[in-house]
Amino acid sequence: MKNPFLVGKNIYLRGLTQLDCDGDYPLWLNDEFICQYSEHHVFPYTKEDAQAYISKLSLQKDKIMLAIIDKQTDKHIGNIAIFAISYLHLSAEFSVMIGNKEFLGKGYSKEASLMMLNHGFNTMNLHRIYCGTMQNNEPMKHLAISLGMIQEGVCRDEVYKNGKYHDTIRFSILKNEFNTVNKS
Repeated sequence: MKNPFLVGKNIYLRGLTQLDCDGDYPLWLNDEFICQYSEHHVFPYTKEDAQAYISKLSLQKDKIMLAIIDKQTDKHIGNIAIFAISYLHLSAEFSVMIGNKEFLGKGYSKEASLMMLNHGFNTMNLHRIYCGTMQNNEPMKHLAISLGMIQEGVCRDEVYKNGKYHDTIRFSILKNEFNTVNKS
């Protein structure tokens, strides 16, 4: 393991580094399949874009963006973030992406999400973590529900993708709900 921040059973989470730009990471945001439910894949994403993004991360105190690393292969397989952190309201938004197609559908998103939500609630003392996803994103809706999140509402025609508008579904979970659902 290289510089782990949070360690799980099958994966560990660490900060993104400039070395990640030499791997597959910049390609994920150009992959139509990987980005089918996100707001990415609108403009081409280059290695230089990734380098600029990573160089600014340490200055942003309202965001934690981490690389998801497979422990067995030490391969960077995705990213996970808590962002839009409000220290006044003790809330943040959450997102996760498995960019390496070989690791899709194998539980890595859930493991990484549980680690990140636990960090947000029980280390950062956040009260509420929320996410939004396009209405047709069944994998993310399933993940949100499996994490104990509750659907809060629908934002009509919020995202324009592939020539049409899509509704966004909002989910959230509170600290006490997370800790009740995820008792050890």
